[in-house]
Amino acid sequence: MQVDVAGRTDVGRVRGNNEDSFKLVPELNLFVLSDGMGGEAHGEVASSMAVEGIVAHCLEGVYNKDLPLAGNAQPDLTPRTNRLISAIRLANKQIYEAAQRDPNQKGMGATVVSIWLDGHRLCVAHVGDSRAYLMRGTDLQQITDDHSLVAEQVRRGILTKEQAAQSKMQSVLLRALGIDEEVEVDASEHLLMDGDSILLCSDGLDRMVLDEEIAATLLTSHSAQDAAQRLIQMALENGGEDNVTVVLLRVVHTEDGFLLRLWKWLNGPLEPTSEGGK
Repeated sequence: MQVDVAGRTDVGRVRGNNEDSFKLVPELNLFVLSDGMGGEAHGEVASSMAVEGIVAHCLEGVYNKDLPLAGNAQPDLTPRTNRLISAIRLANKQIYEAAQRDPNQKGMGATVVSIWLDGHRLCVAHVGDSRAYLMRGTDLQQITDDHSLVAEQVRRGILTKEQAAQSKMQSVLLRALGIDEEVEVDASEHLLMDGDSILLCSDGLDRMVLDEEIAATLLTSHSAQDAAQRLIQMALENGGEDNVTVVLLRVVHTEDGFLLRLWKWLNGPLEPTSEGGK
């Protein structure tokens, strides 16, 4: 499967430093984005530790199939998704222990959203309120749930989405890396189709740019790089109140049609016939 990939970050127009980090590993089709928190407690250190630690563990797992997982595997998920979960658990522990060792870093933490492609399977794992979106046709769907106070209040019917968007409690997270020694990781898997786009972003984008504007930008951009640049610029033009980071993947159209890909998804790769291996 071919993908067009871009990643961009900007400090924004209010903050003095950029606490966001991202890592693109196209040779593995692995992509990670993290939004640090802690300000003087070095949120940028936490986000960098998150992306580097996740990539390192996943890379080691590629070359060492016997590498143990951190925590129990989830039997309903593939090995690749379970490896992502394991990597996030380890990154959480690393950030937590670093904060315990250094009083100056006490309180630092980070969100993370990560994806790993396995053929046409999209493996997603995340903690916090950095988001993953899937764009198919004209439909933009958020495929991660924000681990934030206002998002939980929306899910329980206490707040409307409009009220949540105006709440001063948007930055209050219920889950983040580095806060506790262990963390609960959410994960999911999705079947990708040609033409799909996958967007990862820190909250500096989704708080500044409406989902409808994000969808329109993805639809009218000529490339992943063009779309990423336009999304960053829109966030800045709308106030740029936070660091803003986007990672965007576009599944490039190929000759391998949807029905054949679906057959492969259900049955595995096609075997050559006995007639000349055709």
